[in-house]
Amino acid sequence: MLSDRLKTRLVKDRPTTSITLRIPVDVVESLKEIAPLKGMSGYQTLLKAYISEGLRQDEAKFSNNQSARLIEALKKCGVSSDILDAAAREMASA
Repeated sequence: MLSDRLKTRLVKDRPTTSITLRIPVDVVESLKEIAPLKGMSGYQTLLKAYISEGLRQDEAKFSNNQSARLIEALKKCGVSSDILDAAAREMASA
């Protein structure tokens, strides 16, 4: 069973907000180089993916949520985020 928080994150058109981050130029350049290698359209997409990954890890670490702990265990076993996201979407639509 998916938590309400995870169900909300699976919604494509959920509200967003703009923020300002001061990031060193060399870090932005590295993001721009790595993004296309990971099949991403741009460095901002990669940055959001990194933030999401770290957030999922911390939520699993600091939560008693069984689903989050299972997802984290599967990731440690090499299951890709794409597969986990697809499975979560499938569960949400069931």
